[in-house]
Amino acid sequence: MKKIRFMDVSFRDGFQSCYGARVKTEDFLPVLEAAVEAGTDNFEIGGGARFQSLYFYCQEDAFEMMDACRRVVGPDINLQTLSRGANVVGLVSQSRDIIDLHAKLFKKHGVSTIRNFDALMDVRNLAWSGQCIVNAGLKHQVVIALMGLPPGLNESYCHTPQFYLDKLKEILDAGIPFDSVAFKDASGTTTPAVIYETIRGARKMLPESTVLQFHTHDTAGMGVACNYAAIEAGIDIIDLAMAPVSGGTAEVDILTMWHRLRDTDYTLDIDQEKYLKVESMFIEHMDKYYMPPEAKEVNPVIPFSPMPGGALTANTQMMRDHDTLHFFPEVIRNMREVVAKGGFGSSVTPVSQFYFQQAFANTVQGPWKKIVDGYGKMVLGYFGKTPATPDPEVVALAAEQLGLEPTVQDVHDINDRNPELGVEHNRKLLEEAGLEVTDENIFIAATCGAKGIGFLKGDKPMGIRYKADVEVEEEAKKDAEELKVTSHGNSLQDRLSDLIRPSSRDLSGNYMVMVDGKSFNVVIANGMVMAQSVAPGAQPFVMPMPTVSAPQQHRGTPVMPSMPGNVFKMEVEAGQKVEEGQEVAVMEAMKMESPVKAPKSGIVTVVLAKPGDAVSADQALMYIE
Repeated sequence: MKKIRFMDVSFRDGFQSCYGARVKTEDFLPVLEAAVEAGTDNFEIGGGARFQSLYFYCQEDAFEMMDACRRVVGPDINLQTLSRGANVVGLVSQSRDIIDLHAKLFKKHGVSTIRNFDALMDVRNLAWSGQCIVNAGLKHQVVIALMGLPPGLNESYCHTPQFYLDKLKEILDAGIPFDSVAFKDASGTTTPAVIYETIRGARKMLPESTVLQFHTHDTAGMGVACNYAAIEAGIDIIDLAMAPVSGGTAEVDILTMWHRLRDTDYTLDIDQEKYLKVESMFIEHMDKYYMPPEAKEVNPVIPFSPMPGGALTANTQMMRDHDTLHFFPEVIRNMREVVAKGGFGSSVTPVSQFYFQQAFANTVQGPWKKIVDGYGKMVLGYFGKTPATPDPEVVALAAEQLGLEPTVQDVHDINDRNPELGVEHNRKLLEEAGLEVTDENIFIAATCGAKGIGFLKGDKPMGIRYKADVEVEEEAKKDAEELKVTSHGNSLQDRLSDLIRPSSRDLSGNYMVMVDGKSFNVVIANGMVMAQSVAPGAQPFVMPMPTVSAPQQHRGTPVMPSMPGNVFKMEVEAGQKVEEGQEVAVMEAMKMESPVKAPKSGIVTVVLAKPGDAVSADQALMYIE
C-alpha cells in the first residue's frame, strides 16, 4: 500500500481562502502545535497574500509570524511559503536584488521550502528566483501552474497536458535548480483527466526520485476527484487542510481525503482520532472570525470564469469593505472574456487579481473603458510572455492608456532599470521617513509600498472581520429595513426626507409610527419628539429632534471617482487651477490604484474628500468651475 504524504495548508492558503488572509497569529499557534503533536510534519505557513495582509489588515509583522511558527514546531518540521516568481509576495514585479533579498530573509526567519510559481508560465521568471532560493540554502519547489479553460473558448493548446509538459521541458532545458515539482491549480478548475495525463507524463520525464506534489481547491466541487486522479498518476504529496478552513474555496479536508483512500491501494497513514481532536480545537479557535458564506460554497460557475479560492474571498472581503459586493456576480461573468483576451495566463495571483480588477472595471465603468494598470502591463509584456497572444485591440488600448509600448524583454532587466524599484530606492524611502534601515524594512517597503511605510511609522489599521462586528452590522441593516413609519396621508419617512432637501414644510403634527411591529403615537412640536407606546402601561419617552441641514450647493462641475473605493491620494486643493485630463486624485479599490482626471479645465472650487475616505460611485470628490 502506497503512503501518500500531505502538506497542511490550513495556516496559509486556508486562511487566505476562507478569511481573506486576515487572521491573528496568536489565535492559530496553539492549533499549529497540536497539529505537530498529531503527526503533521509539513505545513504551508506564509507567503502569498499572508505576507501583505498582516501589514494591511492584522496589525502584525510577517517576519515575526514566521519566527513564532518556527519556535512552535521546532527545527525539523518543513515550513513552506509561497512565492510569485518575479513578484515574490506582491502584485508588482521586483528587481533582482529584492528577489534575492526575499530568499535570504525567509531563510533567516525559519522557512524551509519556497514554492515558486509564475502565473504566465514564463520560465524566465522562475530562473532567477529559483536560483536565489537555492543559493539562500532553501529547498526550491518549482511550479507548473494549472487552470481549466472556460468552456466554449477557441483554444486547443494552452492549459492542455501537452502545454504543461512542454513548460516542464522548458524548465529542465533552462537548468533551473529545484528539489521538487508542484502542480498547482489555484482555481480548482482543471479536470481530473487533464491532471492525470499531466502528472503521468511528468513522472515519465523526470528521474524516479523526483518528488511531485499536487495542489487544488474544492471551489468547483472537484477537489477529491482531482486529488485521487493525481494519486493514481503517481503524485507523492497532496495539499490538504483542516476544518474550519477546508472545503469550498479551500482545499479538501484531511479527514475527507483519508476516507476517500480507505479500502484502496493508498493511505494517508494518519491517526484519525488525533486529527478529529485537532480539527475540533481549530474550529473553536477560529469561531470568533467571520467566514463569508461564499468561502464554504461549492460553485459550479467558477469553471466558466476561473476564480482562485485564495483570491475569491480576499476580493469579496474588499468588496464588503467598499460596499460593492452586489457587483460580484457580474464581475465573475465578465471574467471569461477578460481571461480570453488577456492571453490565458493561469488564474493565480497576481494574474487572477489582474483578471478580477479588469472584470471589476468593466462592470463598474463599462466594457473596456478603462484598462487597469496590472492587466494592461500584463498584456503589454511587462510581467512576462503570456501563454497565448493577447487580443490586439486590448493591447492597443493598454498601450494608449498606460503610455507604454509592448515589450518582449526579460522583466528582470526592465525592473533593474527602474529607479523606483530595488534595495537602494527603498532604503532612501526609509531614510526620508525617519525609519530604521534594516533588510526586513527594506523588503516591507518594496513589497507593501506606501502601506508598508505607513505600518512601520505606526499606522496600523485593523481590517479583520469578526463575527460580533458583522452581527452588529447585520442587525443595524435589519433594523433599518424593518423600520416602517406610517401617518395620515403621508408617511413620517416621507416627511422626514424633506429635511434633507430645501423645503418650507413644517413637520409639527401627530403621527402613528410602527417600529419593529410596535405602534407609537408620535407628536412633533418645537424641535422635540414625544412618543407614546400604544401598548398598555408603556411610558412615553422624549428625544431631541435631530437637526438636518439641506445639502450645500457647490459651484462648478462635479469630479466623480473612477470607481467606488477609498481615496488613496488627493493631488489638488481648493483654489488650484487644473487642466482637462489632469490627474486630480487617486482611488484605491480591489488592491489597485485608479487615477481620477479632471473632466474640464478650471479652478477647483471645493474638495469634498480626503485620503482614507470611503466614497461611492455617485459621490463627488470635488468641483471644478
